[in-house]
Amino acid sequence: MTPEATSTLISKLSTRLDQLADELDMAKSFSRPIKRTRVIDLARRLMTTSPEGLSEVYKKIQKLEHAGVFLGTDYSNPGILDPRWCGHNLNQLNKEIFALECLNLLRFLSVGKQEYFHLGLSNEQSQHYLNQFLALNLQLMSSADSEADRALGPKLSKTRRELYQFLLKEWGTENLLRQLVEESKRILAQRPIQVDNVKSMITEISVALYTKSLKLNPEDVEQAQILIGSLYGPTPGSLGDPGLFEYQNRIEKMDEAELKAECEHFAHSMYATGLVSPYHVNLIRYLHKKDIDLLGTAMGLSTTGSDSLLCYRSLVEKLIEEVIFPETAQALYGLSLILERGILYIPAVAPSLWSQLQLKLSAETEQLLIKVFGESHSPGVNLLAGILSVLGQPFGVGQGNNPTCQSARAISMWAYNDPDYLLKLISRAARDNEIIMHFEGERISSKELSLGLATLPPSDLAPVSLVLTPHLDKVYMEMGRFCHDRPEDPHKWINPEFHGWWVGRGFEIAVDIKTGLLQNYTQFLQSFYQSYHPYYNNHRPVIHPQPFGIAVTDSFGRFVGWHAITLIRVALDPEGVMRTYFFNPNNDSGQDWGQEIIVSTEGCGERYGESSLPIEQLASRLYIFHYDPLEKSREQLPENDVIHPIMELAHQSWASDRQVQ
Repeated sequence: MTPEATSTLISKLSTRLDQLADELDMAKSFSRPIKRTRVIDLARRLMTTSPEGLSEVYKKIQKLEHAGVFLGTDYSNPGILDPRWCGHNLNQLNKEIFALECLNLLRFLSVGKQEYFHLGLSNEQSQHYLNQFLALNLQLMSSADSEADRALGPKLSKTRRELYQFLLKEWGTENLLRQLVEESKRILAQRPIQVDNVKSMITEISVALYTKSLKLNPEDVEQAQILIGSLYGPTPGSLGDPGLFEYQNRIEKMDEAELKAECEHFAHSMYATGLVSPYHVNLIRYLHKKDIDLLGTAMGLSTTGSDSLLCYRSLVEKLIEEVIFPETAQALYGLSLILERGILYIPAVAPSLWSQLQLKLSAETEQLLIKVFGESHSPGVNLLAGILSVLGQPFGVGQGNNPTCQSARAISMWAYNDPDYLLKLISRAARDNEIIMHFEGERISSKELSLGLATLPPSDLAPVSLVLTPHLDKVYMEMGRFCHDRPEDPHKWINPEFHGWWVGRGFEIAVDIKTGLLQNYTQFLQSFYQSYHPYYNNHRPVIHPQPFGIAVTDSFGRFVGWHAITLIRVALDPEGVMRTYFFNPNNDSGQDWGQEIIVSTEGCGERYGESSLPIEQLASRLYIFHYDPLEKSREQLPENDVIHPIMELAHQSWASDRQVQ
């Protein structure tokens, strides 16, 4: 087709697309499905004509969404979409799914560039989504056809590459590598348990660095090489990514000085990035029964960790033999942190781990673990690897794309504060396919319950969460049913029963549960300060982590929903600012809540996995908290000039329509 003919076709299709979008926007409910299909089909035809056709659709993306092109599909709630599925969906022979994925990416681009103000999607979310999509699909920069391209067919395959190039052009190729490196580092700074997504990004960064024609800044290259090296060559002996077999030959020929250097390099890399190289596992498995001192060096252990290793050497050796493999490498970081935390000295923890090593999993548990983690190792190995990660990284737990923040928070809290109880729950769930908890003396069995918050079985969680969350979700909902006829918020009774005895029995809520309006808000904030601010509570520290509820807002300060977090501590940061440090079970805790309230995950005194905000900023989003009424200070009341700015932040954001008239 000549350029003139293509231009004429694009003009006709573009005009017709506008007409169909208008018809869809005005359509009655009974006729919307067929009209929506026509819009999607025509949008696909326009996108597959040429890059100019893609550009035309991009200009109309806001109009298309407002008309309802995403309604009734998985794309109707963009905030929960996972960029890891983009490449898969762009390989779909189903033309409607292919078109919707293309339209969705154009929507993210428009919102990310702040050309489109979207109620359910912030520009920061869009930017992170695009960065990860571009990282995970760098192979689309190549013109060579893959098997997937051939299966997809020439027309859709061509459109997919043109879409990728269009996104690169609009997003900017010069800073692509920097964006990908910074995104990887930002996520790793939070020390998540699940790192497969980041590892995939680093792999694609490596491919881009060494095989793609990108304009690269030398500083960006250096930062990229550090990340790549953390997986593929962090030590002198593993430089050049020789492969596990060759590396095994190399370490067997090393003298003691060379082995020590390998151990030190591996430990430094692991603690610097939170990533474990498969080569590191090779060395650990080589050393664990040969040289206990070098083993401690390779695990980066301090005096505390080394003492734990010596006291529990047989258990550690058994865990390394049974659980630590190249495919489960991240569990080594968890095991190292378990020793550093000293939790093996808690009398019940070591026996519980010995018991877990011998545990026979139920058929349901085995099938679930195999479905998600495959069969490279037995389900028991994958579960134990997950246990080591959770116990070592209690603030690395994520809820996935599931409405189960309470369950994720509970797992994290138990791993941090009551690890032997968590191990008991895991063994019951994995062996019996059931957990039993109690609510005010009433027995609750997860096996006897059918409904929870999550409508579908989770599939994007770490092993412990995968096994436990369905049971915890049901129990949590059942506790809510026990409270359905009580006049106050059910969290008042659920949280102490669900999480543990250390949850304060004092309870404050900022809103009336019947009307949703603010109630006694000044008193609520004063009580929070008297309970948790060191200057108003006689400098009493947070001894046990406490469950809090926050009103989450987007980058424009608009209310998104209620969310469960854990307050860990309150302290002065390096700049002398009083900050709250908390655990957020959201998969990515670095969030912009509007009004210049940006959640920090590093650089402000955070320990790995913690989020933080100045205390007044967290207070402005707080709507529920627990406290110990016997410990609450009554001597000093915060002044009005302290409380009123907090109230204004709330009134102008999540509580803008909740004020009593």
